[in-house]
Amino acid sequence: MKPPFFLLAALLMFSSVSFSQDVIRLQSCKNDFINKQADSLKSLYGKDGFTLLKEASITMESEFEMPVIMPLTQGSWYQFVFIGDYTSKLYEVRMYDWNENQVVFQQKRWGDVDGNIISYSYIAKFSEFHMMKPVQVNKAKKKNLCGYVMLFKKTAEGNN
Repeated sequence: MKPPFFLLAALLMFSSVSFSQDVIRLQSCKNDFINKQADSLKSLYGKDGFTLLKEASITMESEFEMPVIMPLTQGSWYQFVFIGDYTSKLYEVRMYDWNENQVVFQQKRWGDVDGNIISYSYIAKFSEFHMMKPVQVNKAKKKNLCGYVMLFKKTAEGNN
């Protein structure tokens, strides 16, 4: 019978193609300078009444976005932080709601005072998933750039 043979051959060809595609995998990285900045920001936002919900060090490639998906609750006040590799020349963060509407865009350059840190507040209009897409552009087009993302939620009054 010819049909089962052709079907089997097609399935084998499809499976080999699908398994050979590149997959974005979240990998952590270690950068002492970024870790010190992250620790300082955790302390600062903690004093302002924010609780750290999520944090991750991520290995990034120059000019490639790293999507981070987060569930947000309507009416809650959040603080988002992205820290990029200090050797990069450009840092951007775009955030999208569930309907793929861009709700935040921030950009920093290497020479800016707080150049490698992007931090912004956001109050969710709906309880739904949001996607933050940080990207950094490195002078040397590095493939193993370190980045750090944090999500805080306002839970108390600050000490200031």
